[in-house]
Amino acid sequence: MKRLKSGDEEARNVLIERNLRLVAHVSKKYASTNIDQDDLISIGTIGLIKGINSFNMDKNIRLATYVARCIENEILMFLRTSKKTKSEVYLNEPIR
Repeated sequence: MKRLKSGDEEARNVLIERNLRLVAHVSKKYASTNIDQDDLISIGTIGLIKGINSFNMDKNIRLATYVARCIENEILMFLRTSKKTKSEVYLNEPIR
């Protein structure tokens, strides 16, 4: 964490790689949605990267707890936006 705080890219990459199982675990909660599991993991990985980039060591919270919340928030944001676009009608689509 100290290396990450000093700006070490390698430490950041190691943290991302070692927390990918957490992404898979959190994304399993949303397996009942109609979205492919690989897509959920990809979206969750974006949340993981954002969480690691914004993590503040000075606050008394564990990295895994903070990052899990970031992963979940990223997936929920995607689900909300996909729900909005599902009901939209586009002019180039044929009418059935």
